[in-house]
Amino acid sequence: MKGKRKGLLWTAAILSIGGLAGCSGQAKDGKIEIELVHYKPEAVDLFEEMEEKFNSTHDDIHLTISSPNDAMTILKTRFVREDYPDILGIGGDINFSYFVDSEILADVSEYEGLSDIKESYLDILDGLEFVPTEGIYGVPYAANASGVLYNREMFKEHGWEIPKTWDELIELCETIQSEGILPFYFGYKDVWTCLAPWNSLAVGLAPSDVCQQVNAGETTFSKEYRETSEKMLKLLEYGEEGPFAYDYNSACTAFANGESAMYTIGSYAVPQVKSVNPDMDIDSFVMPGNEKAKGNTLNSGVDLMLAVTKECENKEAAYEVISFLLEDENVQAYINDQNGVPCKKGEFTLAPNLDGMKQFIDEGNMTDYQDHYYPAEMAVDAQIQTFLIEQDVDAYLKKFDKDWARYNRDIIRKVEEYNEENQQKGE
Repeated sequence: MKGKRKGLLWTAAILSIGGLAGCSGQAKDGKIEIELVHYKPEAVDLFEEMEEKFNSTHDDIHLTISSPNDAMTILKTRFVREDYPDILGIGGDINFSYFVDSEILADVSEYEGLSDIKESYLDILDGLEFVPTEGIYGVPYAANASGVLYNREMFKEHGWEIPKTWDELIELCETIQSEGILPFYFGYKDVWTCLAPWNSLAVGLAPSDVCQQVNAGETTFSKEYRETSEKMLKLLEYGEEGPFAYDYNSACTAFANGESAMYTIGSYAVPQVKSVNPDMDIDSFVMPGNEKAKGNTLNSGVDLMLAVTKECENKEAAYEVISFLLEDENVQAYINDQNGVPCKKGEFTLAPNLDGMKQFIDEGNMTDYQDHYYPAEMAVDAQIQTFLIEQDVDAYLKKFDKDWARYNRDIIRKVEEYNEENQQKGE
């Protein structure tokens, strides 16, 4: 039986910081008060506009949207105090997994708007559950995409073709290099940037549910991540000298100034690049890590979902807010502002830098980021950086398996108990 784990597996989040005051319930003027807390401070201006627009068009509900800078820490602290917002705007990562496991989120299966959401993104959320849990616990709103950004004008000038296989990618890098141009810029001084190419390679080279398989004792990372690790090392040959001396901002600036033809990063980097070179013509393509093009998949995850908390007193009012946010014009405004990908079905205008990924988006051929399953305590980004510096595949994978068992022991135990229970039921 699944209990309420108020510790939420992240006791470190119980910090003595000031949280946001809860405000769900009935307001003095008779309106139903709904509070939405989201983790996207970079979209604060847009959400302020959304709040004003909603409140000006609804007489019975008053919406308050909060955009704290450290939303996840504040939310976890509030949960410990049993002070819950009505709606959470969070990402589809391991924090969502913890929230489902801790029974903080409400099942929204009956929400009619789910029929408008692309099945692929609902599947991604479903896959984040530690063990299969009946119900749907979030409404995917916007996604992002990661792969390879490239200088479209430079490619056209030199007649370079977009690679669709690993061999074609390496051949392209050799061609670019032979013409005196740097193929990639990495900027690995900021450890998190190491995750971008890692995720983009791993989604096509490792099973999409590799973390669940490892938790169930069915495989190891030493087996499933070897090819990804080896290809990460190979890419280093085509990047800047000393990539660990340059950070994210330096890499964005270098790419914007034409110092490399490509950049292994997600669509979220485009605004930063264009802040340096507003006129740069940027497109992107899926990382071709496979020997055959049919094995490629877009690295895309739920960047923002709307989840109702179990303690919400006015679920129908919360659904009204979510439906408002899901109106086409509001979805389009969000993806324009955040350079995102809509999780809603329909005809939306994507940013030009996603042209090369549009076919994958339209077909629903996408796979979630591997790091969305990694516990923060494991610091996989720093492990990848160390591995790229030391270039010892065996040592890296051995440590990965060892650390995974250490930091996921509670989850592994939960999976074992779940499998034992279901095996007994099947007997």
